[in-house]
Amino acid sequence: NFLIGGDVLFYRSIGRTDLPGGNHQQLIDSIKNNVFQLPDDCEVFPGHGPSTTIGFEKMNNPFLM
Repeated sequence: NFLIGGDVLFYRSIGRTDLPGGNHQQLIDSIKNNVFQLPDDCEVFPGHGPSTTIGFEKMNNPFLM
């Protein structure tokens, strides 16, 4: 199982929210309430950069701790 995550979740980071229409808290809530419901071994392929897993990001992403 995998997720093509676009610019929502990255290896140890999250998408930008400083652009027009961006909302930092809404992005955090969306990741925690939706994306993090996927299995820990689900591989995430972001729009750019290295892939990661849901489990790794739950434990290591400083924006989501």
